[in-house]
Amino acid sequence: MNLLDWLVLLGTLLFIVAYGIYKTRGSQNIESYLMGDNSLKWWTIGLSVMATQASAITFLSTPGQAYESGMGFIQFYFGLPLAMVVLCIWVIPLYYRLKVYTAYEFLEKRFDLKTRLLAAFLFLIQRGLAAGITIYAPSIILSTILGWSLNLTILIIGLLVILYTVSGGTRAVSQTQKQQMAVMMGGMVVALLVLLAKLPEGVGVRDAVAVAGNMGKLNLIDTDFDLSNRYTLWSGLLGGFFLSLSYFGTDQSQVQRYLGGRSIAESRLGLLMNGLVKVPMQLLILFIGAMVFVFYQFYQPPVYYNQPHLQKVQTAEAQQELIQYQQQFNRLFEQKREAIDAALAGEEGWEPVQQLQEEEKTLRQSVRDVITTANPDTDVKDADYVFITFVLNYLPHGLIGLLLAVIFSAAMSSSAGELNALASTSVVDFYKRVIRQEGSDHHYLLASKGFTLAWGALALLFALTARQFENLIEFINIIGSLFYGTILGIFLVGFFFRRIIGAKVFYAALISEATVLAIHFFGDIEYLWYNFSCILVIALSWIFQQAGVFSSRK
Repeated sequence: MNLLDWLVLLGTLLFIVAYGIYKTRGSQNIESYLMGDNSLKWWTIGLSVMATQASAITFLSTPGQAYESGMGFIQFYFGLPLAMVVLCIWVIPLYYRLKVYTAYEFLEKRFDLKTRLLAAFLFLIQRGLAAGITIYAPSIILSTILGWSLNLTILIIGLLVILYTVSGGTRAVSQTQKQQMAVMMGGMVVALLVLLAKLPEGVGVRDAVAVAGNMGKLNLIDTDFDLSNRYTLWSGLLGGFFLSLSYFGTDQSQVQRYLGGRSIAESRLGLLMNGLVKVPMQLLILFIGAMVFVFYQFYQPPVYYNQPHLQKVQTAEAQQELIQYQQQFNRLFEQKREAIDAALAGEEGWEPVQQLQEEEKTLRQSVRDVITTANPDTDVKDADYVFITFVLNYLPHGLIGLLLAVIFSAAMSSSAGELNALASTSVVDFYKRVIRQEGSDHHYLLASKGFTLAWGALALLFALTARQFENLIEFINIIGSLFYGTILGIFLVGFFFRRIIGAKVFYAALISEATVLAIHFFGDIEYLWYNFSCILVIALSWIFQQAGVFSSRK
């Protein structure tokens, strides 16, 4: 990075923060702070919904996911548009009619207080963990690549987010997210164009697509019905549908985005915009990852992308092994490059290329084994470092600063939405409902800001003490899947099973959540299927109702 990159990076971030504070000055009551005075237009809602979901992990891990495993991850989003339609028809009108601040207020009106508090508590657990991860994930990668202190990077992201979120509340989050989405998507499109322009002379877009396709990176659909296969058409349509239904319909970080709309119509249009744009957006990001893979078929890639991990290997024997593997890798790269050129020219088929690719995978695994032997506590998965390595090594100055601003902006946008929602749930569902029911509007405004600050501090604390996990975008989705199914089950009973009362669904939810956690820690089912625990909640609630157990006043 040079001076231009720093100016672009810092200028972009400071402008977004200052814009959010300026546009939301004068928020003097809790309705303005938590609901944005119900003044948001549909495109602001749509962009805000997408920005809250599109964390920095999206822009770091998703290209690496495509580089490593191909574009099949897109199947994860197949159920999302269907979920948006369901929410627009049934859920949004209900929330508007009840005039709720949070989604969980509905549950007390429908069931009882303990059911409301259970769902809100499950939300606070999973979203509180996610808030820390959305700060930590980009920080550990950026600090590693740029040579910064990890704690300093975490503090920079976290403090900027806390500053404008505490200051302006929901309106600040939504206003800044419009700018952040423009930076994010503009930066990614420019990165793709520069990437394609940097391909060798004579290698066009059609050739790049041919290389990616024949090397297994463009396989979008897997029709096998296999519970142990993470991404298939069925896990995406079914598990993804229930996950999206729960996330956008019951997760306060999303519900709060569209409850601030001017009207039911504006909120519906905002969600439908998300349903129409989200899949193409993720497809674009995955395609960028596939094109980065193609780029590295023509330009020498590192044998291992997380270079600081290699530098931590100190023993002479291990270093010698790494040198030998690097030499073998360089020879393999030249052979594969020649085989690709021959295949593109029609002189040979793609089988030699695919065979050399398998040899390269084996070699990369050998390097990981050396690193693990030298430093057993090191997480050797390096797919999250692929895209940022390309950005720093091959993009022109100025654009490097812009792409880093993309990553920081994504971290800030998702974290701000989470902190805002955590504060809303804490104040409305616990503090105002259980602890202090007769406070003034100004008191609850101060309490909202205090809870925002407190959750921000907790997220920072978790980020500062966290450790790296598997592919980060998957880890976020795993956290959500552990809880979303149960929460969704409670809401579905409330929406569609009018005869089932509170105590039944409360105990059904407890049993279902315990079942999901047991399956996660002791079973062998991929996480998207956890979201079917909503069916278990419904089934148990109905059984308890029919059996007459768990009596209740309601």
